[in-house]
Amino acid sequence: MKAINLLFLLGTRPEAIKLAPLIKVFSENKNFSVKVALTAQHRELLDQVIDFFEIKVDYDLNVMTPNQTLPNLTATLIDRITSEILLKNHFEYVFVQGDTTTVLAGAMAAFYQQIKIVHIEAGLRSHNLQSPFPEEMNRLLTSKLADYHFCPTENARQNLDRENISKNVYVVGNTVIDSLFYGLEKVNSTSDTILLEKYKSINFSKKIILVTCHRRENFGIPFNDICTALLEITNNFSSEIQIVFPVHPNPNIKNVVTEKLNHPNIHLIEALDYPELIWMMQKSNFVITDSGGIQEEAPSIGKPVLVLRNETERTEGIDAGTAMLVGTNHQKIVDQATKLLRNQAHFDHIATASNPYGDGKAADKILQILIDKN
Repeated sequence: MKAINLLFLLGTRPEAIKLAPLIKVFSENKNFSVKVALTAQHRELLDQVIDFFEIKVDYDLNVMTPNQTLPNLTATLIDRITSEILLKNHFEYVFVQGDTTTVLAGAMAAFYQQIKIVHIEAGLRSHNLQSPFPEEMNRLLTSKLADYHFCPTENARQNLDRENISKNVYVVGNTVIDSLFYGLEKVNSTSDTILLEKYKSINFSKKIILVTCHRRENFGIPFNDICTALLEITNNFSSEIQIVFPVHPNPNIKNVVTEKLNHPNIHLIEALDYPELIWMMQKSNFVITDSGGIQEEAPSIGKPVLVLRNETERTEGIDAGTAMLVGTNHQKIVDQATKLLRNQAHFDHIATASNPYGDGKAADKILQILIDKN
């Protein structure tokens, strides 16, 4: 049997994290021939993950330019994925993950060339085209184009079913959990002592609250309210906690935290690469974040999540009780953080709730499905 040619398209750090376990299992299987292409929407952050997971890159489009507009980026991606990769090589399947511009452009390019599209983490919906923007529309359109839909949860499958998408739809869990378990094992065995020394200014004997914030809908007044809440939490629990805030380089975040969060118990550190982020998450008591990936990862290691969004497409965590939506309302953030710090029974209930995002074996399940289909 001739090996089936696969192309994995990666644009951002989350895509690389979530496709890494799939690239690994398919590369190790004799039935498939794997190629990996980077669009590099997020150059530096993406490269860190590529190095950590030891992913061999075959094509690097390196598309980002300063002040690039969304329409220009989308058109450039479709054109270059097509002309530089798809027209010069033969692929039976193109894999895309999630809801980025790379995902939509890659799916459209593959569709135009009549190549089958495999959508990883299919079926997520916020049911609001403006939040997140443009991701909600990206995933809606990708679902219309895809030939295989690998859903992280039953709720995601039901979303597709409501859109009359039912062929080749499978619930497999989220590959982010596969990567998390692999990553923590690697970090704990090679880097724990090094990282404790690197972050020795943080008092890990206290309760660590890990904070991340980067989404554009939180820029401006919402982010100022978040900072006000963090200061109040810090002042209320000054002897008990340390807040660790890896600061996103975007000026809408960096400039505000530099001005507002000057406090000895708030550690503003540079944005963490993937292995350091999951290590810091493991060391934390709970997490306050607007990140989608962390909503999935933290419950796998027993960390409650306060979600700095008014809506989330990851409703399974809210329903399961592993995460709580607090939006950017300063009082709600303070109240829920206080409850986690003061009420041990409440904390334990959330920390031990069943993680709805899988068992860390999603990549193996997807591999077997495609073997059976071919």
